[in-house]
Amino acid sequence: MGRIFEVRKATMFARWDRMAKQFTRIGREIAIAVKAGGPDAATNPALRRCMQNAKSVNMPKDRVEAAIKRAMGKEMDNYEEILYEGYAPHGVALLVETATDNHVRTVANVKSHFNKGGGTLGNNGSVSFQFKKMGVFKLKPEGLNVEDLEFELIDFGLEEMGESTDENGDDIIVLRSAFTDFGNLQKALEDKGITPLSAELEWIPTTTVPVTEEQAEDVSKLIERLEQDDDVSKVFHNMG
Repeated sequence: MGRIFEVRKATMFARWDRMAKQFTRIGREIAIAVKAGGPDAATNPALRRCMQNAKSVNMPKDRVEAAIKRAMGKEMDNYEEILYEGYAPHGVALLVETATDNHVRTVANVKSHFNKGGGTLGNNGSVSFQFKKMGVFKLKPEGLNVEDLEFELIDFGLEEMGESTDENGDDIIVLRSAFTDFGNLQKALEDKGITPLSAELEWIPTTTVPVTEEQAEDVSKLIERLEQDDDVSKVFHNMG
């Protein structure tokens, strides 16, 4: 088991509004999950994933419950998940996941961010073919026999397992599965009594673009600009 390549910018949400941004993102994900699969986490894997992620960022339980109740109400805004594709400077591909109640506003803002950041917003399919959508689980390594765990989880869809570090520099174990096996791997971890630090669906690049330190800084500025947009949930890149 070696190191595993991370496609998210490690300093995501590094500004003063980090916690508020995370709570807003998870609140919208809860709304989408409840609208799609109902308010019972026992029968809604997507909602369980949202609740796990809420716990990982210390989102208060009452705020999670309030988000679920709001999602069940008729007055709740209907959020739509839209994926935008484009290129940052130096040929780096970007995928931008959004959750929005106004796609006209969102596409205008995303296009503006790309233009001001020296990038280009593309059409559907112009970038996504360079990525693979996968389930990504992050675990604390303490108390785990990683070799045994890797062997046991293969039958439940585990494709990759490796070491990494979180944004605080702490060691973590990263598991990846195919998008279609996300629920199987999630349940397998639950059955083993393992609570992930986070459970996400992420776009993993199939190839990467090598960049210099200066070029990486240019790309990171665009990523940061996008991440600060209220409608943007996550940004993925293929910088090597």
